[in-house]
Amino acid sequence: MQKQLQSIIQGQATSDGAGVKIKRSLGQSQRVRFDPFLMLDEFGSASATDYIAGFPSHPHRGFETVTYMLEGHMLHEDHMGNKGHLKNGDVQWMTTARGIIHSEMPQQEEGVMRGFQLWLNLPAAEKMKPAAYKDIPSSEIPVANLSNGGCIKVIANTAIIDGKKVSGPIQGLTTDPIYWDVHLPLNAAFSHAIPTTHNTFIYVYEGEVAIGDAPLKEKASAEQRKLTAGNAGLLGAGDEINVVALAQDTRFILVAGIPLNEPIAQYGPFVMNTQEEIEQAIQDYRNGVLTD
Repeated sequence: MQKQLQSIIQGQATSDGAGVKIKRSLGQSQRVRFDPFLMLDEFGSASATDYIAGFPSHPHRGFETVTYMLEGHMLHEDHMGNKGHLKNGDVQWMTTARGIIHSEMPQQEEGVMRGFQLWLNLPAAEKMKPAAYKDIPSSEIPVANLSNGGCIKVIANTAIIDGKKVSGPIQGLTTDPIYWDVHLPLNAAFSHAIPTTHNTFIYVYEGEVAIGDAPLKEKASAEQRKLTAGNAGLLGAGDEINVVALAQDTRFILVAGIPLNEPIAQYGPFVMNTQEEIEQAIQDYRNGVLTD
């Protein structure tokens, strides 16, 4: 059974860090989540004033951040001494866990800065494990060509393309996340099995798509299935996705994961299971022991 478009979260313009302009879909409020996903931000501008101030040092605890750089150059640094230069096509997968203090600062004064940051929740049993950090250069992220002229970039999990496994560099996490970047020409379709255990959403960042199994010739049905750029489409139950490009050079990310079904307590950059744990995180940060 194909997963159908269940609801749409329209991206909202806002700012974060030291004034970086972003578009936020998941995470607009603490009610707008899709377990295990907490937030999705798209950043993208050719105007340096929209991004140059960056994200100075700030703390996190209790979840993972996934930064996918489409274009531009950003320097990430953290309290453990890690330093990574994210450039075109690179990914940083950071497990904040017990605590991490890091910064994300642009290394360019002009040109396009574009990409995404996804927040992925951690289960209660893993929230206080040591923090971890992984920079993944674009050269280590496989891209498979599709027979219809499109392509798929596999960041996390494994896709089956023309009967062959295409495995991304991120594997084996508790939520079994899928993170794919799919590019399609006009009227091309992308179909793939997705586990019934996974909550799945699609975020279109160029063009538009129709999601589900109704024929495209049925105009009304296609309108009901349409997802346009800048919005996240939450999909319902099923074991397969089918996405058709309604515009030339359509691009979207497909993200899925096993829901944790655990209570969530959040205070800004801290995501735990109880209010008491949030208060402890705040106290630890104030006392300088968040990362101990």
